[in-house]
Amino acid sequence: MNFNIGDRVEAIDDIIKGEVSAIQNTTITVETDEGFPLTFEASELVKITSDEIARDLSNQKIFSAIQEKEAAKKRKRTLEKTKKERVETILEVDLHIHQLTKSSKGMSNYDMLTLQTNTAKGQLEFAIRKRIPKVVFIHGVGAGVLKQELEYLFRRYDNVKYYDANYQKYGLGATEVYIYQNPK
Repeated sequence: MNFNIGDRVEAIDDIIKGEVSAIQNTTITVETDEGFPLTFEASELVKITSDEIARDLSNQKIFSAIQEKEAAKKRKRTLEKTKKERVETILEVDLHIHQLTKSSKGMSNYDMLTLQTNTAKGQLEFAIRKRIPKVVFIHGVGAGVLKQELEYLFRRYDNVKYYDANYQKYGLGATEVYIYQNPK
C-alpha cells in the first residue's frame, strides 16, 4: 500500500492511530494522536479512510451525548431531593417565658406554667388545623415540670406521637410532635 505524508493510519496489531510524518523506503514514522513519533513497517499499517474518520467522530459524539444525558439525570435527582426537603414544614414553638411575654414580673410559677401550656395547646391545635406534620416545642431543661405538662397534653390527642427532638439541633430541652394527618 502506498502511504503519503499526512495520511491518517492505524497499526494492525496495536491500538495506535496517527498521521504519517516521514517515509524512508518501507519504514514509516507515524506521529500518534498522543504526540509520540513511532516507526512501523509499511506492512504493519493500514490507511484510515475519511468514512472511518467520520465514524470515529460520530462514535465520540454519541458517547459525549450519553455522558451529558447521564449528568443531566444526576442533576435532576439532586434538585428533586432538595425540593422534598423544602416541602417538609416544621413549626418551632419556643415556650421560654421571656419569648411569650414582655415581662414575667408579678407572675407566679403557676401563671407562667399556665401561659406556656396554653400557648403549646394553641400552637398544636393550629398545626392540626393547617395540616403541619411536625411541631417542635422548645421547653428548656429546667426541673422538667413543663415537659411533664406537655407530655400530659400530648397524651390527650389520638393523632399525635411525641418524642425528644433532634439532640444536635435542640439539645435536651425540646420535644418533637408528629401529627398523623389521617388518624384511624
